[in-house]
Amino acid sequence: MEGWGGLAALVSGGQTGVDRAALDVAMERGIPRGGWCPAGRWAEDGPIDGCYPLRETPSADPAQRTEWNARDSDGTALLVAAGDSPGTALTRESARRLGRPVYPWQLDAPPDAGHFRRWLQIHRVRTLNVAGPRESEAPGIYAAAADWLRAALP
Repeated sequence: MEGWGGLAALVSGGQTGVDRAALDVAMERGIPRGGWCPAGRWAEDGPIDGCYPLRETPSADPAQRTEWNARDSDGTALLVAAGDSPGTALTRESARRLGRPVYPWQLDAPPDAGHFRRWLQIHRVRTLNVAGPRESEAPGIYAAAADWLRAALP
C-alpha cells in the first residue's frame, strides 16, 4: 500500500452501513483497521461485534465517536447516497473544523480509483477515516460502499 500514497490504516465507527462496509473491506484486504465507537459498543443492530477492533469512547453519544475518528485520521472519505444524514453532516463539520481534508463521494456515481488515490497522495493520508450514513438511513448503503471501497482500495 505504500506505493500509492502511504495509506497505513483505516478507521471507522462500526455503525451499520458505510462504517461497517469500510471495516469489512479493510479486513478482506488486510488493511490495518480500528477506530472509536460509542461506549457500550452501540450500533443500531445491537452491540458491535468484537471482530471489529474498535475502542470505546467515554460517552455513549455517537457524536464523540465521530469527532474522535476525524481527529485521529489524516483525512475522511465521506461516502453518501442522497443527501446528508445528521451523522454525515457532523462528520464533514468535524473533519473541516479539525483541518482534515474530506473526500466526498456520491455512491450512485461510478468509483474513480485514480482520483481517490491522487487525493490520498496529495493530502498525505496515512490513516483514512471512512464515514457515511447508517443502513437504516440509506437502505443498501452497505453494499454500495463495500463495492466502492473494493474498487478504490488495492
